[in-house]
Amino acid sequence: MKERGTLSPDEFRVTAWHAIPADEAAGRLRSPEGGLTTTEVARRREIFGENTLPERRPPTVIEVFFRQFASPLIYVLLAAGTISALFADVADAAFIFAVVLLNAIIGTSQEVKAERGATALQQMLRIRARVKRDDRETTIPAEDLVPGDRVILGSGDRVPADIRITRAQSLSIDESLLTGESHAVEKITDTVDPAMPPADRLNMLYAGSTVMSGRAAGVVVATARDTEIGQIAEMVTASEPGKPPLAIRMEDFSRKISIAILAATGLLALIVLGQGMPPLEVFFLAVALAVSAIPEGLPVALTVALSIATSRMAGRNVVVRHLTAVESLGSCTLIASDKTGTLTLNQQTARIVVLPTGEAFPVTGAGYAGEGEVISGYGAPRALLDRLIRAVAINNEATLEQTGEGDWIHQGDPIDVALLALTYKLGLDPVDIREGAPPVARLPFESERRYAAVWYREGEEIQVAVKGAAETIVPFCRTMAGGPGGSAPLDPDRVWEEHDDLTARGFRVLAVAHGHERRSFSSEEPELPPLELLGLVGFIDPIRPDVPDAIQRCRNAGVDVVMVTGDHPATAFAIARELEITDSFDEVITGADLGDPGTAISTEFADRVEQARVFARVTPLQKLHIVEAYRKGGEFVAVTGDGVNDAPALQSANIGVAMGSGTDVARDTASLIITDDDFASIVAGIEEGRYAYDNVRKVIYLLISTGFAEVLLFMLALAVGLPLPLIAVQLLWLNLVTNGIQDVALAFEGGEPGVMTRPPRRPEEGVFNRLMMEEVLLSGTVIALIALGLWHWLLSNGWDEFAARNLLFLLMVLFENFHVFNCRSEYLSAFRVPISNNYLLVAGVIAAQGVHILALYTPILRDVLQVQPVSLVEWLTLLALASSVTVVMEIFKAIRRHSPPQIG
Repeated sequence: MKERGTLSPDEFRVTAWHAIPADEAAGRLRSPEGGLTTTEVARRREIFGENTLPERRPPTVIEVFFRQFASPLIYVLLAAGTISALFADVADAAFIFAVVLLNAIIGTSQEVKAERGATALQQMLRIRARVKRDDRETTIPAEDLVPGDRVILGSGDRVPADIRITRAQSLSIDESLLTGESHAVEKITDTVDPAMPPADRLNMLYAGSTVMSGRAAGVVVATARDTEIGQIAEMVTASEPGKPPLAIRMEDFSRKISIAILAATGLLALIVLGQGMPPLEVFFLAVALAVSAIPEGLPVALTVALSIATSRMAGRNVVVRHLTAVESLGSCTLIASDKTGTLTLNQQTARIVVLPTGEAFPVTGAGYAGEGEVISGYGAPRALLDRLIRAVAINNEATLEQTGEGDWIHQGDPIDVALLALTYKLGLDPVDIREGAPPVARLPFESERRYAAVWYREGEEIQVAVKGAAETIVPFCRTMAGGPGGSAPLDPDRVWEEHDDLTARGFRVLAVAHGHERRSFSSEEPELPPLELLGLVGFIDPIRPDVPDAIQRCRNAGVDVVMVTGDHPATAFAIARELEITDSFDEVITGADLGDPGTAISTEFADRVEQARVFARVTPLQKLHIVEAYRKGGEFVAVTGDGVNDAPALQSANIGVAMGSGTDVARDTASLIITDDDFASIVAGIEEGRYAYDNVRKVIYLLISTGFAEVLLFMLALAVGLPLPLIAVQLLWLNLVTNGIQDVALAFEGGEPGVMTRPPRRPEEGVFNRLMMEEVLLSGTVIALIALGLWHWLLSNGWDEFAARNLLFLLMVLFENFHVFNCRSEYLSAFRVPISNNYLLVAGVIAAQGVHILALYTPILRDVLQVQPVSLVEWLTLLALASSVTVVMEIFKAIRRHSPPQIG
């Protein structure tokens, strides 16, 4: 250690404090028993800074607003609007800029509403800490802690920094949010191996964890970004989140359609220039063509469609924080799920009782509630069970009570609470048992002792109830419950065989014993008498009730599920086997076996990831690398989790899914939040995500097919020497008003059946596939040819351009009215999709036609659009012509009716 004047943060970072005796650690930290002086604290704060974590600055409303313009399609629209404005085409420019602004307002509103700000990592340390300074105890904000501070902790306290324990009494810590371990960790003061990972450093306390029971004192060895949680914070704030699938597909789609529009416009401009058309007229022709080709309503329609899906998902307990993440679950091919708190309840539960005689009694019910039963018979086994239950109820410092509303409330050590729940399940009342056995002495559980004992008076006798690790309890036992006389000599081989079987099945095992004091007894220094083993109790964090069915539905939908946890491999395998994630321990890999992927994901690391189904004892950094390996292998990965340890992987995944009751860190890192903590809600999210993407495709199908029809109509008209069929403002009206009303209504379409039996969309698949291309080309060609035929017939039969264009314009509106019903399904007949799925669409079509008819009779709109009223006969004739697109598409779908859908 350097002199005090040259205290170096680097030395703190590289020192293995867990491998150094507590006194030596305090000496290296120059931390006296009475604590640091005020002067020394100030000096160290200058060196180490405040005990606060790195955080990403949340975007401002202005930044979110301008982010809505970052799309190639928006760039093309802005360019077209600017050019129109430069040439004094005010109507066209106003229409274009209005749609761009509307899209930005809707998108900003949705994202600002969902954005909670990345402040959760800071909140983890915004607590108060009890410290020794200047030879006295005081309470300070956790931000004021510096390395070398002496901290005192008690039950219920949040650990404010990384601390080397110097004193501990019956200390157990909940580190699940950091390690994924579902049970409290018993802490010690002795040194541990330098190579131990953080989860096994039993003499260390980590920032953000919670004291479940006992008391501790220690010296701060790391603050702020140097803590374990600080390193996670740096990974989260430094890493870039994976793009949602829809964002990737829409960027690709926008880029391709923009290139196609520019190429088509340029080609047509060159053709007509070569035919001798004046350059200014060529320019306006190019603008008109671009306006017809650009799906101006698409950005607004997509935003609305995703907003609708967001509301629907909220109704199914899925909160969407980023709009483009709506359909992401529907795109994912693999879910990498955390175990503790996601697949399981994160509540230790006694699931099996094994008597020394070998009888095993399963226990039903889950969590901290006295609901369920011990499946047992009567006679001798029941009497032996009662003895065991009495012992664990007497030797218990927790409380578990049922309220008048039927809810269960608890307090105390999780294992003690689980034992009280077991007592209720056997039909016994722990309160009555305790009242009949007044304690006279108690030895609380301590990590060094590994058992707890309570001496109590029963009649004139002093008896003792003991519980703890089997390795500690069994050597004290001389007999075991059972046999003809109710007791038999201890059979260690049988006991250890049962114990090893339980641990191999993933249970945490507790031994229970009982004894009689037959010698002089001192309550000041009690010692255990020879004991009788009453049995073993197996605990496990139980699976959430709806999870098995949810995982099966994922399989049916073609979505694979793997488990990624910081828990013990045996426990992880037991849960995974019950959920049918794997049936072979060979598919379980630990963090130690997984190794380091290197600066880039190596082939060997990726191969190990591919071969595994369960990842146990992994660090947060390894979770991140596992996700990256899957993504590199072509998977669209959803990561679920609820702890701080899940945050880096949640950030890196294509879609991060946090549990609502989890840490703020996990919730604010994820894109989706499951509010009811139910894995089954993820399945609902997958379903809604697929519905959302289907609706996005339907909107795109409508807009692109009608846009293609307009472009083809223009090109064919020019090719045969006819005038321009429609003017630019009429094209904008078709794209923004007629289709603008209809595409928003189409976005409300209900889900089609069978969506959860399709495989996920291939990651490389774009928005357009073969089926959509066929339907766009066919419907667009039909519309264009019939419209061209009418245009030619009208002009050939003496109609002036104004009157002919007026009828053609109305025909195009009617075509769009009919065609929107074709777009309700890409492969089902329009007549087989129930109207009840979307009454709003019917209203939207009526409104779109009604607005157009209103424009025919409104002077201002009539002048802008260059239209005039039509007769009923003309309207009915055009209506009949427009229905042809439905007839053709019905024939097309009938031919394909027995073909499998090609949209996923």
